[in-house]
Amino acid sequence: QVQLVESGGGLVQAGGSLRLSCAASGGTFSSYAMGWFRQAPGKDREFVVAISRSGSSTYYADSAKGRFTISRDNAKNTVYLQMNSLKPDDTAVYYCAARDRIPLTVVVRTTSQYDYWGQGTQVTVSS
Repeated sequence: QVQLVESGGGLVQAGGSLRLSCAASGGTFSSYAMGWFRQAPGKDREFVVAISRSGSSTYYADSAKGRFTISRDNAKNTVYLQMNSLKPDDTAVYYCAARDRIPLTVVVRTTSQYDYWGQGTQVTVSS
C-alpha cells in the first residue's frame, strides 16, 4: 500500500507560481497512475490533472490548461505540479492520488477511480 505526502503549498499573490510535490512511499511508484485534485471550501473535490504511469500521457482540466504542468520522476517516487499564473480561484486544498493496476499509458480523471490519497496541502492565492 502506498502512502502519499504532499508539500509545497502556501500563500502566493495572484500571478505568482508554486510547485507542489507528492512523495510516495511503501509501494512501487512506477506502477501507479497519478493525479492532482483540489477542493475549495464548500465545494466538491475537483479534478485538476492526471499523468500515466510512464509519464507519456497527461490530461488537464480546462482550468489548468496552459498554466499548470504535471510531471513525475519515477526514480524519486515523486509527482510534481507546477502552477503558474495563479488566480484567487485556484485557492484550495490540493490532493495527490494514486491508482494501481492500470495500463502504462492510461490516465485517470475521476475521484472514484483512485485508490490512495494524500492528506492535502493548502494553496492560497491572494488578489
